[in-house]
Amino acid sequence: MIDITNKIKTLRQAVAQATVKVGSIDTIEVIKNKQVPKGNIFEASKIAGLFAVKRTSDMIPDCHPLPVEFTSVTHRIEGLEIITEVEVHTIYRTGVEVEAMHGASVVALTMYDMLKPIDKNIEILNIKLLSKKGGKSQYKDKFGKILTSSVIVCSDSISAGQKHDKAGKAIINKLEKCNVSNDEYIIIPDNISKIQDEVKRLCSKKNDLVIITGGTGLSKTDVTPEALKPLLEREIPGIAEAARNYGQNMMPYSMLSRSIAGQIGNTLVIALPGSTRGAQESMDALFPYVLHIFKLNEKLPHGN
Repeated sequence: MIDITNKIKTLRQAVAQATVKVGSIDTIEVIKNKQVPKGNIFEASKIAGLFAVKRTSDMIPDCHPLPVEFTSVTHRIEGLEIITEVEVHTIYRTGVEVEAMHGASVVALTMYDMLKPIDKNIEILNIKLLSKKGGKSQYKDKFGKILTSSVIVCSDSISAGQKHDKAGKAIINKLEKCNVSNDEYIIIPDNISKIQDEVKRLCSKKNDLVIITGGTGLSKTDVTPEALKPLLEREIPGIAEAARNYGQNMMPYSMLSRSIAGQIGNTLVIALPGSTRGAQESMDALFPYVLHIFKLNEKLPHGN
């Protein structure tokens, strides 16, 4: 099974369709008059479809078990065709299109089984996905320009050459996957004045993003939040809260992070943990979703 632990939970929806074609109008009349010997095909197939949706991961090897929050099964008759639609919702890390298609398949097979004693020409014409929503693809914005970023690594030991940086490079890798161009990659010690000078310089260059990794913990040398707070024109608490909440599901020490985020002019400044794992998980929690701020900025009247 594919590892989905780095994905965030979002509302995911899918609608699938199955079409069953009968051999004659007489069969349609029998269905409408509820005279099928095996019972009401709509009620029976609906129940079978509900079971199928919930048991998808038991039947399809690579499907993850997930909480099914809602399922509906609807039927309509068009000529000799019985068209079924199965809609499934979940709030989870992976989509429900296979669950919807599995449900539609079993609905169609149930109707086939119930109708074959009275009609030897039953066909299942198609089973297809009509729509799906949710997940990362829904939250990817398109921008009128290439977004630019700079990454600052705050660490006494890395700046002194005693350790190699991995967190900053992990951040750059994630930004590249989100089509954000990296302008500068800087390593500086944990020093309030140096942090403030570099952040001011990068914001003056009109970088869209400045991401700082390191200095958000609780040691005496961790001063990144203290350096940033006086500079932020508007703090955005939800960004840091989202990163901590995501990290808390992975590792309970995330509550100790003092990550902070906000705007300086039109530049979004985010301070993330200095550990490689903390930086990676924070980036997974925030990107590409946080980039929506630049889509909002595009919609502002000129001069705002």
